[in-house]
Amino acid sequence: MSLDQLYQQIILDHSKARHGSGLAGIEAPEGANTGQSHQLNPVCGDEVTLRIAVENGKVAQVSWDGAGCSISMASASVLSELAEGMTVAELHNAIDSFREVLRSRGKVSADPDLLGDAAAFEGVARYAARVKCAMISWVAAEDALNQAA
Repeated sequence: MSLDQLYQQIILDHSKARHGSGLAGIEAPEGANTGQSHQLNPVCGDEVTLRIAVENGKVAQVSWDGAGCSISMASASVLSELAEGMTVAELHNAIDSFREVLRSRGKVSADPDLLGDAAAFEGVARYAARVKCAMISWVAAEDALNQAA
């Protein structure tokens, strides 16, 4: 299996088994600061509402609801799995790195040590129309994180 095939499989798996999905009925840990952001891509209709709970300087919980293409939903899933347990600074760093990779048009390689499964979205950078799909949950996370921190 090539690296591209592996990355495609990660995206497909996360689009089907959505980690962190479901805002209703999920309460943030007591005493945690929370932030929530709703983002919409009017061009394609992708949308996500993402909530982050921060406790003692660390991301205690990420939950989200959304509708859209497999790339946008997989990206939210990967983000929620990656972010929990990170410090606020580490998550900001991961968001910045992810944004740099996706905006590079394929010129910047993803660091799998920093981004984990999110490195699978490196190939999306070559398709300008899909960059917003992959970024929508990360933009929501950045906004929610700023509210919570």
